[in-house]
Amino acid sequence: MRTFNYIAPLALALALTACGEATEGEAGASSSGAAEAVEAPAGTKWSETVTKTEAGGIVMGNPEAPIKLVEYMSITCSHCKDFGEQGFAPLRDNYVETGRVSFEIRNFVRDPLDLSAAILSRCGGEGPFFPLTEQALGYQATMFEKAQAMGEATYTNILSAAPETRFVRLAEQLGLVSFFQQRGISEDQAKACLADTAAAEKLMTDTQKAVDDLDISGTPTFLINGQKIDAANWTMVETKLKEAGAR
Repeated sequence: MRTFNYIAPLALALALTACGEATEGEAGASSSGAAEAVEAPAGTKWSETVTKTEAGGIVMGNPEAPIKLVEYMSITCSHCKDFGEQGFAPLRDNYVETGRVSFEIRNFVRDPLDLSAAILSRCGGEGPFFPLTEQALGYQATMFEKAQAMGEATYTNILSAAPETRFVRLAEQLGLVSFFQQRGISEDQAKACLADTAAAEKLMTDTQKAVDDLDISGTPTFLINGQKIDAANWTMVETKLKEAGAR
């Protein structure tokens, strides 16, 4: 089993934040016709139906959607940030809300910065996960600036601390605790989530499982109905969704 080096030097950690190339997959599921739209239960919207999945992800939309889109993503990945900016809103409004498509995010954690942000994006439960993830992606540049400013000695000292304190200290240095506090996650709540070593281990284990079972090697990587697709941005993903019948 691959070991994640979470006490790597700062320079290495920041180098890791450059996205790896998404694994090229098969063309993806195709359909001879359009999938039927499905009305959400009365008084609700499909975008409000958000649950955890057995794979460790969080999914939005009709649980029985015929087209299931999965994104393996890292909050420290610039291409994931681009996909969030360009794709999250039209994906939600034009596809998820029709009941034809569900959208699942699976965190693929690659470095301590990413792990800290991923923990906090999940800290409020499933409901706020998608907006918190989208906003955390928008904080990416500031997070990198703060990481560079802390210096390698401080960074190494933090990640050499006890497991239950290292991500609390790192998130404070990165401004993540105050960032999420402004978005409804209290300081005490954030620190409790960051001190939860089991949650951190689960994210790392799920990432390793994606590597071992699905050969996921970079972010973003997209699956439609369990099949990797050759797509790296929203335009390409939307084309594949339409080919699968989401039109």
